[in-house]
Amino acid sequence: MNVSTGGRRPWSRTYLAALVCAITLLPTPGYAAPTEPAPQDDKSIEDIRAELNGLYREAEMATEAYNTADVKAAKQKKRLASLRADLARTEGRVRDLRDLAGAAARTQYRGGELASTGIQLLLGEHPDQALDEASQARQALRSLVTVSDSQKSARDQVGRQTDAAAKKLRELRSSRAAKAAAKQRIEGKIARAEQIEDGLRQDQTRKLAQLDTAEAQKAKSRWTGSDSGGGAKATGAAERAVDFAMAQMGKPYVWGAVGPSSYDCSGLTSSAWAAAGHPIPRTSQAQWQGLRHVGLASARPGDLIIYFNDATHVGLYIGQGRIVHAPRPGRSVTVAPAASMPVLGVVRPGA
Repeated sequence: MNVSTGGRRPWSRTYLAALVCAITLLPTPGYAAPTEPAPQDDKSIEDIRAELNGLYREAEMATEAYNTADVKAAKQKKRLASLRADLARTEGRVRDLRDLAGAAARTQYRGGELASTGIQLLLGEHPDQALDEASQARQALRSLVTVSDSQKSARDQVGRQTDAAAKKLRELRSSRAAKAAAKQRIEGKIARAEQIEDGLRQDQTRKLAQLDTAEAQKAKSRWTGSDSGGGAKATGAAERAVDFAMAQMGKPYVWGAVGPSSYDCSGLTSSAWAAAGHPIPRTSQAQWQGLRHVGLASARPGDLIIYFNDATHVGLYIGQGRIVHAPRPGRSVTVAPAASMPVLGVVRPGA
């Protein structure tokens, strides 16, 4: 049966095949898969390096902020536990005094005498009120009300301190939670930097490494420490700290880590000095604030070199113008020129 084509010639199989081939060969816009790294062809290697350094720098700043919030919350938790223990002891003492005062009142009401022994035991923490002779029992009875009121006042004071500490802990935990929420932003910046590095061509990767090497050579010439050509050796605790840090070479940087398999920058320095028998603050900012400052020209092995105006990076000085440090995500604990980053100052643990 023939079907009318309305005056048009029917398409032949040959024509259809040719049309399909033509459509197939037409140029189409290219779309990168969502997981593919973005190309960096339109940027200079200097621009790429600057962008990478900026992303990793922002990640490290957020990391130190989180570490600081975490340390503060942990300290406040311990303080709150101590205050609650004090409050429990004080409340127990108030109950004992109340019971003794009631017994004294009942004894006096019956016209009897109250032996001093129980009162002496109860007032043992108050030497000025302790009793040596049973004949002074009545005098002690009169002081019970005063002591009881004093204990109640102490209980109220400890109670207020405990409430304030609990409130502070809630605030710190809220701050830590906010910093923890920033973890996603930290990881996002790290992922972006890794995506950039993964997207580099082989020649770009090589040029980036060459640029890093050239910057390291310049940094060596910028060091003004007194031992840049050799000089002082680490001794005592400083030597133990240096040895510990050097033994971590090759272990990866992980933000918030304090070992033993990975570290962030201040996690490495705090762990090294803890291993040397001199615990120091956990974060680079607290290390800068809490340790003794020394002049850059006086730096010696074991000292900490603090970097950037906000003290958000730290390395352990090992002498000859070098530090050992955990540089950034995607890198491992390594040795670098001490002047490879903007130096804020030098601090000396154990001094």
